[in-house]
Amino acid sequence: MKAVRFEQVGGPEVLQHVEVEQPAPGAGEVLVRVAASAYNAADGGMRGGFLPIPVTLPHVPGYDVSGTVEALGDDVEGLAVGDEVVGFLPMERDGGAAEFVIAPADALVTAPTKIPLVDAAALPSVALTAWQALVDDGGLQAGQRLLVVGAGGVVGKYAIQLAKRLGAHVVATASPRSADAVRAAGADQVIDHTAVDVLDALDEPVDVMLNLAPLDPAQFEADVTAVRDGGVVVSTTAFIATPGDESRGVRAATVFVRPDRDRLEQLVALVDAGELTVEVTRRITLVELPALHAEAEAGRIAGKVVVLP
Repeated sequence: MKAVRFEQVGGPEVLQHVEVEQPAPGAGEVLVRVAASAYNAADGGMRGGFLPIPVTLPHVPGYDVSGTVEALGDDVEGLAVGDEVVGFLPMERDGGAAEFVIAPADALVTAPTKIPLVDAAALPSVALTAWQALVDDGGLQAGQRLLVVGAGGVVGKYAIQLAKRLGAHVVATASPRSADAVRAAGADQVIDHTAVDVLDALDEPVDVMLNLAPLDPAQFEADVTAVRDGGVVVSTTAFIATPGDESRGVRAATVFVRPDRDRLEQLVALVDAGELTVEVTRRITLVELPALHAEAEAGRIAGKVVVLP
């Protein structure tokens, strides 16, 4: 089968489009014929060797995947050959940037039926990140106020949609380039952080602040004053310490996405119910994946890209 993999860490040039042996599923595993995988920034981090995920070399990236069940290993229940599935694969194992991938059966759920199967690969890890940040770590509840800093990215737009469904009031920061998309996702107020000070633009404190941007640490600490006493600061930027304020009971939490099959099933159900929009801005082929990694290193990727084998 065809796959893209790297045999050593380094720049995008270490990615190779190669022919490799098709794997066979073991006990509790499933062989998936890949419809698409999705590019995530963590793929670049693992390839570059600066994200502490213990991958075994050579490694195939692409831990978000959609496809069709091709074969079942022993002791697999609830799945059948021909089922269309989507999953968030263990990041340390080979991913879906290939024609086939081995997946733990418990990492897969039935794919959404209301969107193309290839687009479903764009859902798992980013939507799980938004849910876990808001609900599991942030404890966001109906009637509360949420501030999303850096809402113009994919996770930010999922977070806005989920927060509005929960019944929260959403204030979001975005640049003029992404302001319309942030409003379309459901934000009640959009602050142009390039033109005004976020703290000055807020008319009252928020209960939860979700940071998705590479803020200057001093600015991040200053922004905590926007959170009311007893509130929560949640951040997905693990390379920056997440500040809280113990004197006011403001809790801090840093989120790194976790596998959660039940949550993923709920997200799929929201997609099929028309309550969650899956963003796909580009579809590329495997041979274009090294160039996409180079584009990401140059900071030029906007939106969500899926990779077709």
